[in-house]
Amino acid sequence: MAESKSPFAGGPLKTFGRRGGRPLSGRQRVLMDEVLPKLRVPIVAGEALDPCTLFEDASEIWLEIGFGGGEHVSGQAAANPSVGILASEVFFEGIAKLLGQVADAGLENVRIWPEDAREMVDGLAAGSIDRAFILFPDPWPKARHQKRRIIQPDFLDALSRIMKPGGQVRFATDVESYADEALERFLAHPAYAWTARSADDWRIAPTDHIETRYQMKRLGDIEPVYYDFTVSRQS
Repeated sequence: MAESKSPFAGGPLKTFGRRGGRPLSGRQRVLMDEVLPKLRVPIVAGEALDPCTLFEDASEIWLEIGFGGGEHVSGQAAANPSVGILASEVFFEGIAKLLGQVADAGLENVRIWPEDAREMVDGLAAGSIDRAFILFPDPWPKARHQKRRIIQPDFLDALSRIMKPGGQVRFATDVESYADEALERFLAHPAYAWTARSADDWRIAPTDHIETRYQMKRLGDIEPVYYDFTVSRQS
């Protein structure tokens, strides 16, 4: 299969559409104005951020790319209070929802990057992430738009750079064409090894998976698949 043009060539293509949606509530506007700046991941161009500096005594650092309504992030943060979680999303409504969940649950182990996830990945120190989640990313179903899908060879290079050797990456989708394409690209990359040993390993949700509202809508054309990989080296 011919590779799509790299999204990083000549400037990155957006992997997301319009950032706004329904108007935010008064509380959500306050959270965005007053709480988000305190929780924002302090990425600085030209510098490499060690995320351990953001979480005192964290046992591991996890990363979620494209957290949607935030249910998976807040659920994992509540279930794993010793883990520091970096969470990236560009849609204002989703960011506001996660901020509300963090405030309501009193979570102290979540930091948010409200911009393109690739900027955060590029700004993190090498070998700093223990686990990464890419759950139900925008599938860009039209063929002419599929070059905007985030699972591209250059992105997999960048992600493997920040993963610890032996770190885990989970990708999930309910769109058949994306499931096929993403698996092909992960398997073609020398840094990633698929952990599945039987069909149940990717057809049945992992025991630690937290279902999101988006997933419950069943908008895709297949039942969800879950691909877990270990990262054997850094790019």
